[in-house]
Amino acid sequence: METKGLRDFLEIPYDELEVMNLRVKEQRLRRESPDKLREERIKYLTDEKRIKAVTVAFTDLEGRLHMLDYDKKFLLKSSDNLTFDGSSIRGFSAQAESDLRLSLDWASFYWLPADIFGPGKVLMFSEVLERDGTPYHSDMRGLLKRITDQMYAKDGTVFHAAPEIEGFLFKGRDAERHYHETEHFEFISTGGYYHSLPGDKLRAFIDKAAEAQRAMGFQNEKDHPEVAPSQFEMNFSYSEALIAADQIQLYKLLCRQVAAEMDLTASFLPKPMTGINGNGMHMNMSLSKGGKNLFYDKGGQDGLSQMGWDFLDRILNNANDICLVLNSSVNAYRRLDPHFEAPNQIKASPNNRGAMVRIPFGNERSARIECRSVAPDSNPYMVLFTLLKTGLEGPQPQEDAETKRSRTRFLPDNIFDAIRLFKGSQFIAQTLGENVQGKFAELKQASAERCPKQLGTRVKAAEIQFHHEVTNQYLWSIF
Repeated sequence: METKGLRDFLEIPYDELEVMNLRVKEQRLRRESPDKLREERIKYLTDEKRIKAVTVAFTDLEGRLHMLDYDKKFLLKSSDNLTFDGSSIRGFSAQAESDLRLSLDWASFYWLPADIFGPGKVLMFSEVLERDGTPYHSDMRGLLKRITDQMYAKDGTVFHAAPEIEGFLFKGRDAERHYHETEHFEFISTGGYYHSLPGDKLRAFIDKAAEAQRAMGFQNEKDHPEVAPSQFEMNFSYSEALIAADQIQLYKLLCRQVAAEMDLTASFLPKPMTGINGNGMHMNMSLSKGGKNLFYDKGGQDGLSQMGWDFLDRILNNANDICLVLNSSVNAYRRLDPHFEAPNQIKASPNNRGAMVRIPFGNERSARIECRSVAPDSNPYMVLFTLLKTGLEGPQPQEDAETKRSRTRFLPDNIFDAIRLFKGSQFIAQTLGENVQGKFAELKQASAERCPKQLGTRVKAAEIQFHHEVTNQYLWSIF
């Protein structure tokens, strides 16, 4: 007689996963009623007996992704009253006011590849609220969601983004956490741009990670090794800013998990090794209204509309103020090195890869600006919110914009200068709020002070072990 297995949890083939996740993504893009989506999701979770847990994800102020697995039955009963201890999250509540709440974003529903996340799980993102239900000031995802919702409600304007996220693949699991012992990373490939055989480890990793991303509805466009040895990049299609930011967090999570299963480490440190190109997260952006790209003008300079140029000029004019948001770690300032196509010049150009902002060749559909000076370890919600607010409301250049664009200025080359400029910025205080401005600067200062003040030519163990995404809590505590 055939015996039934002890567990019967949900496992969905990748092709079916992609169809299901794309349908949910389409619902988000159509802005279907939150109440309707909540009702639909609750019914699905109630009826699907093979789901055991719901993974609820949120992001802290520095950009780390946090995940809590809630038993499905508990979540269905308590979805309006999910709480957690905010004092345990760096940059969140003080101990005296530690209780925070999670508000599920029912639109951001993902079915998960069972071979990566385990069977019987689905995932949702959440906003962080105060105990009284008001938005929590350090929740950058909530801030980005509110501003994009308000823009659409006002006149139908939509903020689009597409990131290009580079990473390195190193030998061994948890290579970053062991760096203080080994003081080196080991490549798995030295081929460089487009150089990898179909069966080698770098290609196998890229294939598996990209398959998982497609299954989760990322709509990948191209996946390949990058310029530096053992470096990779997987590009997914343009989407609305909040979806793009969620996908950045999932992209890094998937890459890390796939690499760990292969006894490797996927690293998004901006410059883990000197002498070669670093990791960037180029951010392509545009605004549209009623399906029309507001950044496109066939007769405009470089095909960009006046609105596009105004948006770009404000970013350049306030580049020093927002640099810490875009480059939020000690290690990030190694990447702003002019010897390796570093985007450290505060200027715009169609083809100069040293320019902070590039203007890719585009048509009515694809016209955009590309902010190249964003590091992949930055908080994607904070980055997109800040770039949007800066592009729309930042102080304009006092001198002629054309003159300022052509004059070469440079971004800070160390985090101490970036912190000072961030803390002294009235624009940042107005944009992020004085509370967040102070908290974020304090967190970055704490990391900076644990590291040598001079970057030098050799990557120091401290800039990795005290990095906000590496989070070796034991080493942090015994400093």
